[in-house]
Amino acid sequence: RTQLENVLDMLDGRYPSSEFAELRPRIVWDRVAGTIRARPGARQLAVTNAGTIPDRGLFAVTLPDGRRVGELDEEMVYEARPGQTFLLGASTWRIEEIGRDRVIVTPAPGVPGAVPFWKGDTLGRPRELGEAIGAFARWAVDQAPEVLERDYDLDRRAAANLVEFLAEQQQATRVIPSDRAIVVERFRDEIGDWRLCVLSPFGGRVHAAWSLALSARIRDRFGLESDTIYSDDGIIVHLPDAEERDGWDWVDLVLLEPDEVEDLVVAELGSSALFGARFRENAGRALLIPRARPGKRTPLWQQRLKSQSLLEVAKKYGEFPVVLETYRECLRDVLDVPGLIELLTALHRREISLVEVETPTASPFASSLLFDYVATYMYEGDTPNAERRAAALSLDRDLLRELLGQEELRDLIDPGALERVEADLQCLSEPARAANRDSLLDVLRRVGDLTMEEASARVLDGLDAAAMLAALRGERRAAVVRIHGQERWIDAADAGLYRDALGAAPPGGLPAAFLEDVPDALRRLLMRYAATHGPFAIADVRDRYGIDASAALRELERSGDLVRGELRPGGVEREWCDTEVLRRLRRASLAVLRKEIEPAEARELARFLPAWQGIDRHPASGAGIDRLRETLVPLQGLALPADVWERDILPRRVGAYSPAWMDQLCAAGEVVWVGAGALGRNSGRVALYFRDDLAILGPPTGPFRGDVPSDPAHEKVRARLAAGACFFTDLLVDVDLSPEEIQEALWDLAWAGLATNDAFAPLRA
Repeated sequence: RTQLENVLDMLDGRYPSSEFAELRPRIVWDRVAGTIRARPGARQLAVTNAGTIPDRGLFAVTLPDGRRVGELDEEMVYEARPGQTFLLGASTWRIEEIGRDRVIVTPAPGVPGAVPFWKGDTLGRPRELGEAIGAFARWAVDQAPEVLERDYDLDRRAAANLVEFLAEQQQATRVIPSDRAIVVERFRDEIGDWRLCVLSPFGGRVHAAWSLALSARIRDRFGLESDTIYSDDGIIVHLPDAEERDGWDWVDLVLLEPDEVEDLVVAELGSSALFGARFRENAGRALLIPRARPGKRTPLWQQRLKSQSLLEVAKKYGEFPVVLETYRECLRDVLDVPGLIELLTALHRREISLVEVETPTASPFASSLLFDYVATYMYEGDTPNAERRAAALSLDRDLLRELLGQEELRDLIDPGALERVEADLQCLSEPARAANRDSLLDVLRRVGDLTMEEASARVLDGLDAAAMLAALRGERRAAVVRIHGQERWIDAADAGLYRDALGAAPPGGLPAAFLEDVPDALRRLLMRYAATHGPFAIADVRDRYGIDASAALRELERSGDLVRGELRPGGVEREWCDTEVLRRLRRASLAVLRKEIEPAEARELARFLPAWQGIDRHPASGAGIDRLRETLVPLQGLALPADVWERDILPRRVGAYSPAWMDQLCAAGEVVWVGAGALGRNSGRVALYFRDDLAILGPPTGPFRGDVPSDPAHEKVRARLAAGACFFTDLLVDVDLSPEEIQEALWDLAWAGLATNDAFAPLRA
């Protein structure tokens, strides 16, 4: 009530009633409800981390209909863009719109999101320090560890690690990002999207402005909302995969015109949360937002409301001092736009080289920029299991392997997805099976050697694989060779491959072109085997071809064609797998997991819940006393009116219900009923329990339970019942009360849960 009065006092006399007649109730509700429903932990964390930055606040997170979800720190909102997903609580949310004081979101179940942060301002690396660091990196890469150990006070291991780190970066990108070279590195992540990294030592202030301008350029030129992250060591941009992306000029995309960059940054700043926050601070320092009570802190939402109204008016005047100061502070103090202009000018003049490189995986420098994505996995909490697995499948496996030391996908790969992918790779699925002899020859080219039984499984039902293979053999398009003691059919063009790889003697009569020497025959054979199988062990290759291929497989792993890890669900050893096959398995598993956590439609839920509760079972499905026991197990402790049990609940769930079954369970001592509050004079709520479970589950609780009866009549009846179980006639003899008083007291005790009966008949009566 106090908060509501403060808001009303703030509104009274400040706004014309005719203009704000409709907005006033909504403003009051937003301010009061926002304060009451804010999460205290997040607000305290934001205040603690803010340091001495004045009035650094939080943004409300709401659904499109105005319902509140939570809060985000201003710095988090400043770096966010519409379309980005983030985690809040145990759910993933997609940003639809970013306003001056709130972020409008919609649910995005199953989609991996960034972990929000609450922090104060951090000082980015100055450009001059970045130049010095870049010059040192360019020099140190060619030095011996002993030089760094002697001249820079590094111990032996630190010096060796630094030189090795720089050497690995130089090997990956040809040059070291330094004061004379900037590297534009691109690579695909594990689900096929592009990651564009601008590796530069020039500091976070320069990179922040560069990332704003780069995001604006990508949006204006290609219509894409890119996910951009910057640090003191570079910029990383995540772009979805598309065919037209292969024709992009990546250098031209990054190399902005120096004359245009300030306009791009200014255009982005005008509608950003950063500008609004800095304008509020500047307006407060200029006393344009005075405090009502000197010495007391003005609530942040009131400052926002005042500064927003002031900004709407001030924007009409281009030379308003506070607006100019806010732009100056953003462009000079927070961002380093002059430094970015100088850097881009040097790039255009070729004073600094811009090196473009495409790598199979992230280089060491780029790996450090990807840790924000890894945070999605490292800091996941109580999200549903399927959503956790979906987020894990979307990670960069190389980075995860570096962090965790062991790459284990057994629990992430879906067995059903693995079975479907292997069926497609082996041409065993219905669309991939051969329909004629030409398509059967294509199967031999794709899969490799097949026995007659294996070939028959890869043709459509009703077709004769033996006849088609015989025809291909007569046309010298297929051949039979003996491999590991079996006769197998192969594509005739692969005769030289199997001869050089396995020593299989080719049949006579084949063209000389099919018998030419094949370099790296075993490597090519193993690559085809890996490309048509899921994760496999060395024993699988040995059983198939009768050779020990461990040395060749390790060579393929070093070249990056194969990966090794604990991949197959239910496996007991580390398997090998083709990289493209593993990517396909992860995509298929991710699709299964996302479908698993999709919200159900209301119609599906309405069909599921009655069936789950066993409602309206057919009498022929086995109704009887055993079915009644099964039905009562999940209903224990549920307090319902006594007549509802046998009229609505049990008949709908058991099928053909008989009251005699309930009497039998009560008389045998299996089921006990416990009162849970009276309903008028002649009825009340009761809960049913199995006798052995009553002590574990406890009596029913709820607002319907009244006070314990304590009149003299109740105490006399309770004392007699405490002495032992008795019939009603025993109560008439032992208790000095009239029958009507005994009956009234007895039912009061029953509805209070202090007395019960060994039959259900009294409740029916």
